[in-house]
Amino acid sequence: MCVIHGCLFPTIYSIPNPPPSSGHQCNSLPLAGRAGQLASFKANTLAAAWTGVQRQEVVCKRLDDNSIVQNNYCDPDSKPPENQRACNTEPCPPEWFIGDWLECSKTCDGGMRTRAVLCIRKIGPSEEETLDYSGCLTHRPVEKEPCNNQSCPPQWVALDWSECTPKCGPGFKHRIVLCKSSDLSKTFPAAQCPEESKPPVRIRCSLGRCPPPHWVTGDWGQCSAQCGLGQQMRTVQCLSYTGQASSDCPETVRPPSMQQCESKCDSTPISNTEECKDVNKVAYCPLVLKFKFCSRAYFRQMCCKTCQGH
Repeated sequence: MCVIHGCLFPTIYSIPNPPPSSGHQCNSLPLAGRAGQLASFKANTLAAAWTGVQRQEVVCKRLDDNSIVQNNYCDPDSKPPENQRACNTEPCPPEWFIGDWLECSKTCDGGMRTRAVLCIRKIGPSEEETLDYSGCLTHRPVEKEPCNNQSCPPQWVALDWSECTPKCGPGFKHRIVLCKSSDLSKTFPAAQCPEESKPPVRIRCSLGRCPPPHWVTGDWGQCSAQCGLGQQMRTVQCLSYTGQASSDCPETVRPPSMQQCESKCDSTPISNTEECKDVNKVAYCPLVLKFKFCSRAYFRQMCCKTCQGH
């Protein structure tokens, strides 16, 4: 008799024993068996599906010890069909879907990282639906957590650039670069920050072409004559935009350094016995000597001391 292990639909059928044959012992006969249903259902639930399928297997067993043998020992015509039925027909329970952690928001000094957490339910082999968080009965996994709590190393902090100097032509801008803590609350020695990443402290700049050198005149000196017509002198210099002496000013526009002047005459004549001296204590008497004006009576009188012996 075939033994059915837990079959829902037990079916037992028998195969007649083979007739004895002369000249052979029973033990030398081929194994007699009968086909029977292995009644234990094999649950083969499909993944992500509403229902699964349980199948019955049919095997061939020996009559004497009920052991499974190859199917060719049983009558193939008497082999029952393999049955199957649906199983686990109730909907799958919702479960949490947990994604991978995203990159931390900061590399140091404490950041946050997040991940996706969804409550989903499978409704088919390749179909699922998203439910409210309350649909999942188990504890909801965390969606964010702190990360990279270690302190950041000191870093370079650059202050604002200065104005370009000089005010025209090629020049430089300067700025201060400090080695600071990541929260900028502390200043460290420069050696604690990497030298290879230090920002520049000076850059080239230009505010346009500089103005050309120009003539600069001084004030007119006193008139050389105490009475009547005389001469006035002044300094004329060619200076650059920085105030340095230059030789690049055009001579065609050079201002005059001497001009004619006139002084009112007093009624008292100058005594010949007066001491010989320069009348005016200004810089023009050396110029009178330089330009060889001492031979003229007027200049010789006004610059008597300077012109003596010339």
